[in-house]
Amino acid sequence: MSVRSKFDEQLEMLNISLIEMGEIVEKAIKDATKALVDKNVELAKKTVEFDNEIDDKEKEIERLCLKIILQQQPVANDLRLVSSVLKIITDLERIGDHAADISEITLLLADCRYIKELTHIPMMAEETMKMVTKSIDAFVKKDLELAKEVIVYDDIVDNLFIVVKEELTELIKENAANTDQAMDLIMVAKYFERIGDHATNIAEWVVFSLTGLHKDSRIM
Repeated sequence: MSVRSKFDEQLEMLNISLIEMGEIVEKAIKDATKALVDKNVELAKKTVEFDNEIDDKEKEIERLCLKIILQQQPVANDLRLVSSVLKIITDLERIGDHAADISEITLLLADCRYIKELTHIPMMAEETMKMVTKSIDAFVKKDLELAKEVIVYDDIVDNLFIVVKEELTELIKENAANTDQAMDLIMVAKYFERIGDHATNIAEWVVFSLTGLHKDSRIM
């Protein structure tokens, strides 16, 4: 096997591992949301523990990236690609952390009756899952337009966060007894907003891997 063939094989392994990590993270978001909406304590606990699997996957991909750098000594486009993966898995790991954070709040609220029906928070979750999936797809398919679409999409999540915050703030004004739970739910919405930010970061690293530009600045 030629050096280039070996390198291409390792890059394919990298793509597969990244897709797998993306799927694990997407499941963490989905389960955290379901646990919150259904007040499913067992699922919330599993989501908190699930974060360890995401951390392990990050370390596995990190080792593969370092192996490629040491063995292949990539330059130019190839180095940009491997460097991007190292950045992407950091954002994926943080998304996993936020899913666990959401589940920890679910555990705190498990015995409480919700002060309002959860409508916009699950919508935020749905949009962030789309962003994560599309950003990973953009990397694997080398699809610049799809990456740019994810970056623009973040506005949808940000706008939903504003709606959630305004609704809950209004409930606090109506009744001070709503304050503690309202603040917890605002924090949940904030975590989903951060997940959207991390998905945007991933898309920006995809743009970098393809163009050498990161947020309109040339890095390499």
